[in-house]
Order: sequence, then C-alpha cells, then structure tokens
Amino acid sequence: MNDYLQKMRGHGQSPPRVSFAEVCWSWLGSFLGIAAVAILHYQLVDQRGLMLLLGSFGASAVLIYGAIRSPLAQPRNFLGGHILSALVGVTACQWLGTCPWLAAAVAVSTSIALMHLTRTLHPPGGATALIAVIGGESVHKLGYLYAVMPVALGAGIMLAIALVVNNIPPTRKYPEFWL
Repeated sequence: MNDYLQKMRGHGQSPPRVSFAEVCWSWLGSFLGIAAVAILHYQLVDQRGLMLLLGSFGASAVLIYGAIRSPLAQPRNFLGGHILSALVGVTACQWLGTCPWLAAAVAVSTSIALMHLTRTLHPPGGATALIAVIGGESVHKLGYLYAVMPVALGAGIMLAIALVVNNIPPTRKYPEFWL
C-alpha cells in the first residue's frame, strides 16, 4: 500500500515558464480559432448546443495553440480524435439514448479506447463524444451529421488557423507530424 501511495507524490519538476511572445501567439491563435468556429456554428445549433461544442473545442485550443509540440496536439490526433469520438457519441446516443447515464459512459469510454487503438488520442475528443449524448435536441437532430458539421468542419477551421498562426514566428513550428 505504501508503494502505491508513494506514486502519488510526484517526482519531476514543474514545467518551465514560457516567454511572453509564446503567450501572445497562443492567445492570438486561440482567439481566432474559437471566434471563427463560434461565428460559423452560431446558426447550426441552438445556444446551449453551441456552448457545449465550444467547450470541447476550447480544450483543443489549449493543445493546438498552447502546447503545439504535444503529441496530443498534432493534426492526426486533433482531427481523428474529434471525428472518431463524434461518431462514437452519436452511435451511443442512438443505441442507448433511453438510458442517458449509460450512453454517456459508453460514449466517453469507447471513444478513449478507439482513440488509443487508432493512435488518435486527443483528450477533448472525450468531451465531443459526451456532447453527442448530452447536447440536447438540436445536437441529437443532427445525427451522424454532427461528426461532419459542426465537428469536422470546426476542427478543420481551427487546424487551418493553427497552421497559419503557429508558423508565423520563427520560434514556433506546427505540426511536429501529420501521420
């Protein structure tokens, strides 16, 4: 038991501070990415659905604009994680929607498993799967279209902005890999 508890102490150092320029580039990219997705999706889902969708993409923005070297932030993971998770979430909702707690648990856990198996692990993908289940009637009406629009389209827009903004300063390079 003591060995188990010792694991929780941690043993590494905190990450180093980033430069003010790095903070500014992360801010600019995330502002432009989220603004573009929000403007595009304003008419696609109701206000509640929009807020839930932006929650998922907000977490992605931290990775693709703020932690651009992370394997979890690379295009394969970003696009694959969201799209795969959206498909899983819609399927779980359609098959198990009469039992929302079960549909939610199946959607998130299955999306994690499939992201692992396909090497597309992207933590906000779990939220994308969950939104397909708990997102309300406007999201449920989209069915599998949810995976295309707003998820794939929104992710594509955010990726395009990440490619442009993250490569403007000579100190930043994105992506580290595509496949």
